[in-house]
Amino acid sequence: MELLQLLSWACIVFTVGMFSTGLTDLKKMRDSKSADNIQFLPFLTTCLNNLGWLYYGMLKRDQTIVLVNVIGALLQILYVATYLHYTKQKRLVMSQTLAAGMVLTCGWFYFTTFLPQGDTQLSQLGLTCSVITVSMYLSPLTDLVEIVRSGNVQCLSFPLTVATFFTSTSWVLYGLQLNDYYIVVPNTPGIFTSLIRFYLFWKFASNQSPSYKPMQI
Repeated sequence: MELLQLLSWACIVFTVGMFSTGLTDLKKMRDSKSADNIQFLPFLTTCLNNLGWLYYGMLKRDQTIVLVNVIGALLQILYVATYLHYTKQKRLVMSQTLAAGMVLTCGWFYFTTFLPQGDTQLSQLGLTCSVITVSMYLSPLTDLVEIVRSGNVQCLSFPLTVATFFTSTSWVLYGLQLNDYYIVVPNTPGIFTSLIRFYLFWKFASNQSPSYKPMQI
C-alpha cells in the first residue's frame, strides 16, 4: 500500500507539472495581448481528455485520477478562455469549442443512458479514453520525422519532454499496481515518444545556435 501511495503522489505531481507547462503560453498571450503563434486545439483536446478520465476516475472511485483530471480540466479551461479572449479568430475558435462541447455531451449521454452501470460502462469508457490518449501521444510523430530530416530540434521543449516521460512512467507503474491496463496501455506510448525526443536532443542539440530556446509543441 505504501508503494501505491508513493506512485499516486508521483502521478499527481508529475501530471500537474505537465499540465502547467501551458502557463508559459498563457503568459505569452497576456504579455503580447495576442494569441498568435499559440496552438489552440491541444488545449481543447486535452480538456476533453481530462473530462473523460475524470468520469472514469469517478466511476472507478479512484481519487488520484479524479484529482489530477479536475486540476487538468480547470487549467485547460483557463487556457481556452484566455485564448478566446485574445484570439482574432473568435468565430473559428468558438465553433471548435461548441463542436467539442457537443461531442462531450453526446458521449456523456451515450455512457449514462445506453450502457448499463458497472463493468461494461467502465470498460467502454476506459477503452475510449485510452484511444484518445494514445492518439494524443502519437500525433506529434509526424513532427519528429521532420525533425530527423532537418536536424533542427528548436521546436521541441526539453522540460515538457522530461515532464511527459516521468508522467507516463508514473502512470504506467500506478496502473500495473492496480492491474488496470486502461491506465497502463495509453501511457506506454508517452514513454517511447519521450525516449525518441531525448535521442533527438542528444543527436541534434549540439548543432543548434547558442540562442536556442525550447518551445512547447
